[in-house]
Amino acid sequence: MSLKPQPAKKLIKVLTKIGFKTVRIQGSHVILKHPDSRLTVVPVHAGEEIGSGLLNKIIKDTGLSKEEFIKFL
Repeated sequence: MSLKPQPAKKLIKVLTKIGFKTVRIQGSHVILKHPDSRLTVVPVHAGEEIGSGLLNKIIKDTGLSKEEFIKFL
């Protein structure tokens, strides 16, 4: 199952639903951390979407399977 590119803001909303909280923002990168110490970074660039490669990396960082993550989208 392939993922379509997603807007960064939508991805941050999904990560927040899962339990991640924004720890800090460095430039155009939002660093999110889960209470159990999982960490992921989402780049936020105006007019651009997160591609499938980076999206897979973020999903791996969350500890969820692709199918579980897609349910939140």
